Amino acid sequence: MSDLRIRAATPADLDAVLAFWKEAAEGTSISDDTDGVARLIGRDRGALLLAERTGRLAGTVIAGFDGWRCHLYRLAVHPDHRRQGVATALLRAAEERFASLGGRRADAMVLDRNEPAHRTWTAVGYARQPEWSRWVRPLEA
Repeated sequence: MSDLRIRAATPADLDAVLAFWKEAAEGTSISDDTDGVARLIGRDRGALLLAERTGRLAGTVIAGFDGWRCHLYRLAVHPDHRRQGVATALLRAAEERFASLGGRRADAMVLDRNEPAHRTWTAVGYARQPEWSRWVRPLEA
């Protein structure tokens, strides 16, 4: 893993990240567009973390902190780099970020149908919280 580099995304990374998510991420989000990712980076420059290996994108995670809770989204690892510690390295970097901001607990958005992701999250110490459900309402028509 010594060749793995974790860094915050910049506006120059937008197209590469969106293309990466189409290939490596499970599911899609209403915010999976240039404007959505640009807004994220513009609001919080350190929230979108990228893992690179030999200059190529190997993984991503969004580590957002709203001052109250630490939220993890879009943990995605390229199929060629799975089971090599990329997700673990990204989550460690996210947790370090949260700790530096004063965060005390992280939660993760994980699709119910994504069984491989459930195993990954369990392996790094996260557990499903059965008493909560996510309620959503799209704000765009």
